[in-house]
Amino acid sequence: MGEKAKTNSKAVVALTLGILSILIPIMGILLGIIGMIFSVKAKKEIEKTNEDGSGIATSGMICSIVGVIIQFILVFVGLISFYVEPVYMEVTGSFLQ
Repeated sequence: MGEKAKTNSKAVVALTLGILSILIPIMGILLGIIGMIFSVKAKKEIEKTNEDGSGIATSGMICSIVGVIIQFILVFVGLISFYVEPVYMEVTGSFLQ
């Protein structure tokens, strides 16, 4: 029986950070970027050492990218809603209730 290859720890960290980047508001941008970095490093390390975890690193990259995109959309929507309401009140002369 052959030895089972060890799973790359950076790949697991990349996946964890990717999932957290989706779930945690605002901080998700930073977590997603760090997750992408860990994913790239894990992929390179996996190629050199023949460890398991290539799919986990890829999943981490995908989750990190999705998390960063979601966080940027939330920040954009928040900024738009912050600036649109005062303009609406000035134009219509009424308050949103």
